[in-house]
Amino acid sequence: MKKLLLLFVFAFTTFTFAQDKFTRIDSLLNYLNENNKFMGSLTIREGENVVFNKAYGFADVEKNIKADRFTRYKIGSISKTFTAVMVMQLIEEKKLTLQTKLNRFYPKMPNAEKISIYDLLHHRTGIVDFVNQDSTFHKVIDKKHSKEDILKVITTYTSNFEPGSKYEYSNSNFYILGCIIEKLTKKSYEENLLNRIVKKAELGTFEDKTEMTAKGAVTNKVFVPTTYFREESTNTANKESYSYYFDGTNWVKSYENHNSIAFASGGITSTPADLTKFIYALFNGKLVSPTSLDQMKEIKEGYGKALIQFPFGERRFYGHGGRIENFSSMLGYYPTEKMSFSIISNGDNFVQNDIIIGILSIYYKMPFPFPQFMKMDKAELAKFTGIYASKEIPLKITVSEKNGELFAQATGQGAFPLTFKEKTTFVFAAAGIEMVFGDNSFILNQGGAKFNFTKE
Repeated sequence: MKKLLLLFVFAFTTFTFAQDKFTRIDSLLNYLNENNKFMGSLTIREGENVVFNKAYGFADVEKNIKADRFTRYKIGSISKTFTAVMVMQLIEEKKLTLQTKLNRFYPKMPNAEKISIYDLLHHRTGIVDFVNQDSTFHKVIDKKHSKEDILKVITTYTSNFEPGSKYEYSNSNFYILGCIIEKLTKKSYEENLLNRIVKKAELGTFEDKTEMTAKGAVTNKVFVPTTYFREESTNTANKESYSYYFDGTNWVKSYENHNSIAFASGGITSTPADLTKFIYALFNGKLVSPTSLDQMKEIKEGYGKALIQFPFGERRFYGHGGRIENFSSMLGYYPTEKMSFSIISNGDNFVQNDIIIGILSIYYKMPFPFPQFMKMDKAELAKFTGIYASKEIPLKITVSEKNGELFAQATGQGAFPLTFKEKTTFVFAAAGIEMVFGDNSFILNQGGAKFNFTKE
């Protein structure tokens, strides 16, 4: 999962654009696509109404198949929210409780008598993440694995910590929950997903299907899901997309994982439009009761029951992120306005968090200058590089150069790109940061505050 983290604390003032906000969002994504920074799709929904829905780039670069609003992408860990909804439904059906212990289903797992369904949903089990912490799976990630084999491997791990004592993200938790759903219902995860969520939320289309009968040809409307779990490889003829990385010159197809490994923790395929429809249905009583939704929204150490909460200014969105192969996805819902958005990229050459900040800034009519991708002379940039410290805040910032671009990295933070603005001024628009360089120093402007930094 890729969490949405807003770098530093920032504030915006209102700003009226001459352009319509959706035209400007479209311009931003086109601009990023034209500069090989983004391929993917965005949907924005206001209540039940889709107000923006567009795709950029290709679903299949090699075959020159362009993506469109019907293109389906792997959504990675947003799948966990679907899994959690099904678990909450089973609890409402009294087939399970949040206190039910894992030993009811898998008694051989370490600490199974201590681990509850609540712990699994909140990643508080201590169970090792078999995907990210066990390198042996990386060597065979393109091969089909049976549930029995994966569960057997998970059972061999030594617990990382005492169940319930802390949060630690682990795909194993939701893999196990998917298996429990199948055990309790005696139906596949795929069938449960279809009947419990996809059909209820109408995540699909109705198409005409003609069949020959004794009375002749009969045409009926058939529901075709556009959100589903399947183990088969990607099929672009079925409106599915590959994922890509940019090698500096071309988009190169990413290695494809076998979906039996991702399963209930990350194996669903969907569209941004379906994801916004799903979360709208979830928050408006179509999938679980208000009590169950309140329980899902209970955030403990940053994580609910497959929901996270993230800020944009004074607003607090609920949602989840996902990453699988080179797909990167984010789903957010702001209950007060019943506004939802979902972005899925299948080409990752720019920080998605920065794209989301740009989209939301434009949507809420806040200032957001487009990033500039011009490269500067390395010798000219060299005078800005170094480690800078401030007497005003306990923070050091390292400025470095890579391929004709400046990057800054604050203590304990990830690196972020600095875009040339004018003379010796660079900006990181995503967080409202402006850095004005002087002789072996710079002034950091953000949210109306100024901080002086000096090179060590």
